[in-house]
Amino acid sequence: MNKTKVLIADDHAIVATGVKAILDNKEFISVVGIVENGIHVLEFLEKEKVDIILMDINMPEMNGVVCTKKVKERYPEIKVIVLTMYKRKQFIRELIEVGADGCILKSNSGKELMNAIDRVQNGSSYFDQMGQFVDAVQQLKEYQLSEREIEVIELIAEGHTSKEISERLFISEHTVKTHRKNIFRKLNIKEVAELIQFAMDQGIS
Repeated sequence: MNKTKVLIADDHAIVATGVKAILDNKEFISVVGIVENGIHVLEFLEKEKVDIILMDINMPEMNGVVCTKKVKERYPEIKVIVLTMYKRKQFIRELIEVGADGCILKSNSGKELMNAIDRVQNGSSYFDQMGQFVDAVQQLKEYQLSEREIEVIELIAEGHTSKEISERLFISEHTVKTHRKNIFRKLNIKEVAELIQFAMDQGIS
């Protein structure tokens, strides 16, 4: 029986090795590699055959959303399951737009991961956990923040630069800076540290 070849893409070694340990117990799966960012994913695919990529969303140099888009453009036959700790509905929509085959929360069990792998391997998608995701716009409507502004807040809180945010959201760097200015005005803050604290308090970081 041919084994399903899985590539793990995650810049957190503990997470990556934990996922690998789960998969190593499955006789029909072969973990062919672990890489730490999207650039390394694309380099790996030039040399090795892969059936499924387990893709972390927040990686340095090239994040999971951008990488998923590039993988699907170059290797449409490869299945991509995104692993995330963020429960944002907009995030799910963004993943579907770039062609991801599934998404699961990192907090879930190995059983959930195996269900996702089995589903996408058989040609279906796996977004079963969408009910756990929240609508950030409704949650933060009192601040009159747009959905895009909330996305920018989340990425700023993660430490991304305006350039990185523009690449992630497929918008210009100028637009990102405009969003930053509007966010600071609406929240009546002046420092990034205050914005990060706001994100933490609101559970969006």
